[in-house]
Amino acid sequence: MSMCELILSIVPNILIKPNSMTDITRVAVAVIVNKAQQVCISLRHKDVHQGGLWEFPGGKIEQGESIEQALVREIKEEINLDILASRPLISITHQYADKKVCLHVNKILEYRGAAIGVEGQAVKWVSVSELSNYNFPAANISIIKSLQLPSKYLITGQFTDTDDYVNKLKKALANGIKLVQLRLKQDSCKDNKQLGLLLTQTSLLCKESDAKLMLNIPVENIDLVNLYEIDFDGYHLDSKTLKSLSENSTQDHFDGKLLSASCHNAEELRLAIGLNADFVVLSPVKKTVSHPEMTAMGWQAFSNLIQTVNIPVYALGGVTERDIETAYKYGAQGVSAISAFWN
Repeated sequence: MSMCELILSIVPNILIKPNSMTDITRVAVAVIVNKAQQVCISLRHKDVHQGGLWEFPGGKIEQGESIEQALVREIKEEINLDILASRPLISITHQYADKKVCLHVNKILEYRGAAIGVEGQAVKWVSVSELSNYNFPAANISIIKSLQLPSKYLITGQFTDTDDYVNKLKKALANGIKLVQLRLKQDSCKDNKQLGLLLTQTSLLCKESDAKLMLNIPVENIDLVNLYEIDFDGYHLDSKTLKSLSENSTQDHFDGKLLSASCHNAEELRLAIGLNADFVVLSPVKKTVSHPEMTAMGWQAFSNLIQTVNIPVYALGGVTERDIETAYKYGAQGVSAISAFWN
């Protein structure tokens, strides 16, 4: 089945985790990255919940403790590191067969000491790319996805011709962009020849800069991807395409590649999760010139919506690189933008 053979369906409304926290075990989790860009993981003892699996260190948040206080205590007790500074990374609620947990995950910005297994557990430092070689509890999978994604997500914008497009993309990549969405509408290209040139040029430039490439191109042109045999990492769905896809079509259409989607409300977030999206963008956080008719949701509403989502979420709409720290504070993976990163 090709991308052109989309089928309308309704994705079950069972994909958002509950808001009630009364029956959930709250856990503070630390993602600790050293100067060599390796992540600290430890092996759970076989006689505990999810025993025999690797995990990111952390532990249960005690009554009256903040996430940060629990992290400092647990990491010192488990691997003898002193946590000096951290920031929110992602929050994940997961239902196991025997218990429900909420993982409050922080990325450690500064620490002191050398990691050792205080309780006799094995401790390792591994690269992010190696994490898939280890068996983790199911609730940890979204942490790995978050670690594999940068804080900035570029959406390509307008251009006058192919040379203008290439120059803008080169500049963005030189400025540190590591995740690119090639966004082309039906009127973006003169013909299939130009589209093919844009596909090959974008693929080559992203590969040279070690940046991930997501394709957001008209459905009727998607077969050209195979024609030009380009390297890319995944597909991005606009909200219209998202609504038209069936839950069971993901594997047929996307061949194991990454999947991201544009969302504007809770229902679209449900649809994206139902299609096993790896991450999403949620907009508009602020008022935008490109879509003046849309009401900005603001940071608090953005935060309220993503509290129910277990995958990384980028803030989109009127945001710039200056908003990244604010985005972290409200639970986002980072920010996504066109003009702020493209022009």
